[in-house]
Amino acid sequence: MLEAPDASAPDAGSRTGSQVTLANSTALIPSLGPLLHDWLPRQRWFAGKGRPITAFSLVAATEMLPVDGGAGAAPGLLHLLVRAHQPTLSAQPPADCYQLLLGVRPVLPPHLAPAALGRVQEGPLAGLTVYDGLHDARLAALLLERFRTPGRLGAVRFDRGAEPIPRQLPPRVLDTEQSNSSLVYGDAYILKIFRRVFPGTNPDLELPLVLSREGCGRVPAPLAWFEAAVPERLTLGVLQPYLRGAQDGWQLALRALATGHDFLPEARALGRATAEVHTALAAALPTPVLRRSQTDELAAAMVERLEAAAHAVPDLVPYVPRLRTAFDAVAALGHRGRSWAAQRVHGDLHLGQTLRGADGFWSLIDFEGEPARPLPERRSPQPPVRDVAGMLRSFDYAARTHRPWKPEWAARCRDAYCDGYAEAAGTDPRAEPELLRAHETDKAVYEVLYEARHRPDWLPVPMAAIHRLAAGSSG
Repeated sequence: MLEAPDASAPDAGSRTGSQVTLANSTALIPSLGPLLHDWLPRQRWFAGKGRPITAFSLVAATEMLPVDGGAGAAPGLLHLLVRAHQPTLSAQPPADCYQLLLGVRPVLPPHLAPAALGRVQEGPLAGLTVYDGLHDARLAALLLERFRTPGRLGAVRFDRGAEPIPRQLPPRVLDTEQSNSSLVYGDAYILKIFRRVFPGTNPDLELPLVLSREGCGRVPAPLAWFEAAVPERLTLGVLQPYLRGAQDGWQLALRALATGHDFLPEARALGRATAEVHTALAAALPTPVLRRSQTDELAAAMVERLEAAAHAVPDLVPYVPRLRTAFDAVAALGHRGRSWAAQRVHGDLHLGQTLRGADGFWSLIDFEGEPARPLPERRSPQPPVRDVAGMLRSFDYAARTHRPWKPEWAARCRDAYCDGYAEAAGTDPRAEPELLRAHETDKAVYEVLYEARHRPDWLPVPMAAIHRLAAGSSG
């Protein structure tokens, strides 16, 4: 059953004549519900795949461009924050909140047909067609214009830094996004729009701002952003420079494999870039020490994720006892008095989160962290080896795409990356083998769960790492 929004939620729209106004939300979500019920689970960024949606409720609605139902009318744009209620474990939040930017037209032009949600049958938008407004160049251009004149619009607030933003840059949607959506404006800017939103500042805004203030050039600095307060603060999107001509590390690695070239200079340079970012974050933000109690919590969380993944993916079950030894080893070191420095990190570092410019300069992007993890966890200090483990797993992924598999290619890249990191940081991540193995095991478990849910054909890739790590090797 699809529910109406709570009575305390902001109003979201009623239709008066041919005009839609934000005066009464009672009928809006029930009228959109059938369309959302079909469309939302098919989106790559929807986090609740495999569980039925039992209800929708409205968090906030803003009419960014008035909706006119007249014949031949211009498109309208509705910004909605909607909760999708699903059966869930008691320890998880009751419902995920999603950001939707819905275009509204009487008739959809043919080029926008792939973006359609469908025609609304009743309620304030009855007879009109709604669609993903990011694919409409006119509506996408409106978002950039809002950054030029920052301020509040309904529940949404637009802010920017000191740099002016030019007019009339043609927008286009990037088709490579997964957990979010991105618009590129004239090859000058890229706007990342967070689809699943959480209370608190998103790290993909917070950390690049911090790094910019530290003078770290490895991360594109945010130029503008927009947020909502409902009542908690939600980061909705970030505008950054678009690194035109840059190539992502994943594609470069695959090209090297396909042409028979090694990737060692690139891997070493990536290690240096990672270390420079870690050094800047450690200089700007607190660096607590993980002692016995914190180490116990770290290991226990890894064990909990392992058991949850094994419950969802039966192929993992036979490996659980041996994988757990990696986490137990870290806890045992903590009990013997070992401690580790922690700091803010990238949180989801892999080759696809890196860009190399034409001059060979590497940049790191997408500081959101693993979207499946709670935001407070993603914003908490972690051992920097967590990012290192993520990149090491990425080299293994790249090598597995080649036929025949080239494990020696991955091994050399892993060593080169750690060499570069040690050169820039002054500390070698391989000097902490227990902590490195635990984090790589935790990452491989995450990959198994992700691939089982989203890309079953890729499941053998992390399962091969599970087999290796269960044998006690991080090399």
